[in-house]
Amino acid sequence: MAPHILRIDCPDEPGLVHKITGVLYNAGYNVLSNQEFVDLESQHFFMRTAFEGPTTPDRVVSYLEQILPKNAVVKLTAGEHQPLVIMATTEAHCLGDLLIRYYSGELPGEIRAVVSNHEKLKSLVEQFGIPFHCISHQNLERTVHEDRVADVLAGYTPEYIVLAKYMRILSPKFVARYPDRMINIHHSFLPAFIGAKPYHQAHERGVKIIGATAHIVTDDLDTGPIIAQGVIPVNHTHTAAAMVQAGRDVEKIVLARAVKLVLEERVFLHGNRTIIFE
Repeated sequence: MAPHILRIDCPDEPGLVHKITGVLYNAGYNVLSNQEFVDLESQHFFMRTAFEGPTTPDRVVSYLEQILPKNAVVKLTAGEHQPLVIMATTEAHCLGDLLIRYYSGELPGEIRAVVSNHEKLKSLVEQFGIPFHCISHQNLERTVHEDRVADVLAGYTPEYIVLAKYMRILSPKFVARYPDRMINIHHSFLPAFIGAKPYHQAHERGVKIIGATAHIVTDDLDTGPIIAQGVIPVNHTHTAAAMVQAGRDVEKIVLARAVKLVLEERVFLHGNRTIIFE
């Protein structure tokens, strides 16, 4: 069975690590790993603890909330794989990579469904025995389309939504349904190469590095807290098509890394920054 994961996010004060591990010890649990960090500028404390024990730790959160500073955020993931839904459009590389990792047991979560606004990826998804929903946006106002998507998502009760090259801008209303629980991937040329065909624009400028960024979705397009980034070198021998392929390679690796970090409860949000225990 997977270990229980305890996350603490609160104002710093002396003795917090002792208090927290003391609760676990007194309840009969064994700490497997522990990571903590104090942001000195804001005097804020972050801690991730993996532990195991013979019983379900139902009372751990309530005990901790009694002894921790006011407004402490305590989250306990009791060894289960967290559910997610993937949203995609027509590009297969990020979606396909996540599906293969899930199939091979590399992804510590449960992909419950894939939602798309096109039919193109249906056959790919169905090979993995995962439900596929096509909700076309054609001839629909954005709010109507998003409401239909939200209705489908609600049926799967996902903890996280992963945007695997979902090529539609989501409204603040939709984002608010899953605050800090939506993960997106984009090429790191933004905002230098905005608009269509960013890799072709990069080719024309002779760039030497191609990158990708995975981040939490916020109301501001592609500016949310960064979870993971990656780069690969390119040179004058790369055609525009070769740059597109190189970009896809780094995008899928970065997205998979970000999803894994989130599912393993290693990502803490702190304003527009992230604290990540790897």
